[in-house]
Amino acid sequence: MIRARKRFGQNFLEPAWVAKVIRAIDPQPQDVFLEIGPGRGALTRPLAERARSLVAVEIDRDLAADLRASAPPNVTIVEGDFLETTDFRLQTSSFRVVGNLPYNVASPILIRLRNLRAGGLGIGDATVMLQREVADRLTAEPGTGDYGVLTVSIGHTARVERLLALPPGAFRPAPKVRSALVRLTFHPPDPPVRDADVLDRLVRTVFTQRRKTMANALLPLRPDADRLLRLAHLDGRRRPETMTIAEFARLADACTG
Repeated sequence: MIRARKRFGQNFLEPAWVAKVIRAIDPQPQDVFLEIGPGRGALTRPLAERARSLVAVEIDRDLAADLRASAPPNVTIVEGDFLETTDFRLQTSSFRVVGNLPYNVASPILIRLRNLRAGGLGIGDATVMLQREVADRLTAEPGTGDYGVLTVSIGHTARVERLLALPPGAFRPAPKVRSALVRLTFHPPDPPVRDADVLDRLVRTVFTQRRKTMANALLPLRPDADRLLRLAHLDGRRRPETMTIAEFARLADACTG
């Protein structure tokens, strides 16, 4: 059996938890899945039994070779880093995503999924396992310490649900952190913005200075911060973590105009 490699952040799902995760994913016979980091195939095989087809992207060449040798005919293995792969070999316009995400790259993977969806790939939802702290940030409310860049960046285009809490013992080797299974259901930007890149830059800029007021946190991006805040009907004395997604969108449009 191939051992987990620390450099890839591998923690394999234990068999006792597979049925619970599959039940939460709820695969249907017509579904096509893109799996990120299939590892030893704990989810790959049961998903393939229930779905139409599955494409699995695996960075570990030994695991990819092992899966390729034993995978059912409706499974395609793509060897590579999901963050860099451009050809997913998906022969469909609509698909679902699943994955046991390495803790060290979970946030970049989530942002890439958002960007792929915005770029036209037909991602309906993504059901992923990740560190509980990341799940906390995804589901945080304005005014809390967990609310930040990831909350706004993902929440603008996806509804996030917690499905399962996963203890360290759900994986081998057992991580030192607790995990969660969450589902991101993608939707059109809500509210729409004139320029999504401006919203991204705005959110990243102000949350690097989250202890400052909005009037001061916005200055590195726009020297006319006070004027823009007035234009967006926002109080510049507020702090970034108190701003709703809709208010960030309104301010981004003021910066774009």
